[in-house]
Amino acid sequence: MVDEVRAFVSHSLRTETSALERIDRRASLEEVAQQFEAIFVNELMKSSRAAKLSDDILSNSGTKPFLDMMDQEFSQTISKRNSLGIAEALVQQFERK
Repeated sequence: MVDEVRAFVSHSLRTETSALERIDRRASLEEVAQQFEAIFVNELMKSSRAAKLSDDILSNSGTKPFLDMMDQEFSQTISKRNSLGIAEALVQQFERK
């Protein structure tokens, strides 16, 4: 009887551990996918800034680093609030493996 209880407890602990590992893996995967989406949005914003049709009145060499930092922050905010679906697609793709 004692051996059966030990076997049951051991099996339960393995099941709980594997469930926690899956949850932790999914959370990590979601975070990395969201970061990838933010990088993608940032590249889109860089491309759109590079394709400007005219110079801004206030633009000079000093504004470029600040615009780059602003674009990075906007990219993070956009990917967190308004998903483009890239992160979800990545999570679904990598969860199958």
